[in-house]
Amino acid sequence: MLLYVISAIYVCYLGVRGGLSLPVWNALFWIILLFAAFNALARSFQREDADRQHYLHSLASPQAVILARGAYAAMTMMVLSLLSLLCYILLLGGPVIAGADLVQFIVVVMVGGAGLAAVLTLISAISARAGNGIGLMAVLGFPVVLPMLLSIMRASKGALDGLSWSSNSTYLLWVFAVDVLTVTLSYLLFPYLWRD
Repeated sequence: MLLYVISAIYVCYLGVRGGLSLPVWNALFWIILLFAAFNALARSFQREDADRQHYLHSLASPQAVILARGAYAAMTMMVLSLLSLLCYILLLGGPVIAGADLVQFIVVVMVGGAGLAAVLTLISAISARAGNGIGLMAVLGFPVVLPMLLSIMRASKGALDGLSWSSNSTYLLWVFAVDVLTVTLSYLLFPYLWRD
């Protein structure tokens, strides 16, 4: 996953050596992270055969399984997001981040990465149970992720513009609320998906 992200960032670096405007820099970062999230989480539930599912049924409740998978995906995406951000800043940073509130931007990256993980974990579970893994994940994933992605991009653009926490709090709270809503829906709906 990290190799995919670093390769994508390096290709962008080779393609735009002249520099990027702040909105393009921000959008490009989130597009790379979105595709990395899809690649990382698409097979979250695809690797399970019937025997493994039966074994998981006997070990844990469906709520424990979805929360554990979601927590693992969130941690993976937060680490991947931070490493991607470090590489992105090293190769494409420059004057774009000169006036940015980097602490606020890092918080947005962490919350955004966790939110993408939460949404895509639930979508992966739905698509795996429907029997059409990767194709259905792409069809369901983009419309569901799009509102969150737009909010994340607005919050991160505000952080890059150097807006105060209070000025940017609406977008940050919206992203956090979507994260909490997605985890709650996963907790409530996953037992119905897990039944055979």
